[in-house]
Amino acid sequence: MIGNIISSMKIVNELFLFVLVFCLTACGYNSTISESNTSASEISYIENKGSDTIVNLALAWAEAYQKSHPNINISVTGGGSGTGISALINGTTDIANASRQIKPEEIDAIQETGVVPIEYVIARDAIAVIVHLDNPIDQLTLQQISDIYSGKINNWYEIGGEDRPIVRLSRETNSGTHVYFLEEVLRLGDKTNNTLFSPDTLLLPSSEVISAEIRDNPNAIGYDGLGYVTDDMKVVAVAIDNQHPPVIPSIDSVNDDTYPISRNLYMYTAGEPPEIMKNYLNWVMSQEAQSIVIDLGFVPLANNQ
Repeated sequence: MIGNIISSMKIVNELFLFVLVFCLTACGYNSTISESNTSASEISYIENKGSDTIVNLALAWAEAYQKSHPNINISVTGGGSGTGISALINGTTDIANASRQIKPEEIDAIQETGVVPIEYVIARDAIAVIVHLDNPIDQLTLQQISDIYSGKINNWYEIGGEDRPIVRLSRETNSGTHVYFLEEVLRLGDKTNNTLFSPDTLLLPSSEVISAEIRDNPNAIGYDGLGYVTDDMKVVAVAIDNQHPPVIPSIDSVNDDTYPISRNLYMYTAGEPPEIMKNYLNWVMSQEAQSIVIDLGFVPLANNQ
């Protein structure tokens, strides 16, 4: 009787060990599948920071790219071109957006980290000069705009408008648009010219804030990237001088170089980017991505129109 019990217990134990080994083997197999699935679904992150002119375009690009590349997560923030390039220098962003070219001292700072900055032209833009819809001024020369922003002209009646004080609106100094406007409009592209913004110029933190102020203030003048211009503000036609016709900013007038305040838009990396970033940057210059440029009111690269 006791022998039968012991024999039965051995059978139970052997059965238990068999089941245990089977379970462990199965669990191990499932673990391998789970690890494989986790590896396949790993998310790669791209940090993208800088120009407020580009930020809406960069956000639209990121959204579109992530739909077809779900394993890529692209974080986009603004702050200005200078902020983006500073982040590239200190290693806190992968791609810097800039509405101006990188400065020599910024190139030197990146090279001190052992790499050289790589420049990508990703779109073009016109800087539109904007006023309130009720402002009767329709056109200005570059010299008149320079004189307004430097404080030589202070009342709209001096250039054929109403007797109203001019309220000058500008982006802040870390903005690439501010730098470009200073160098190419106030200083008329003359590197020996030291003209500065009038001290009473209101420095505003974003294109959206400038647009909002223009809508509300009939005395104001501002400038914004073409992609931020809406129907509830007036775009002033700009002439190079009195011998040239005034031109409204548009895709055509930027591409044929008749509108005098236009520029390239850039992305920068610190050294050659890894494959994930390179694939994204190549896509940015594709026809698919450049169609988004048009949708947002900017000017696409010439070979993608």
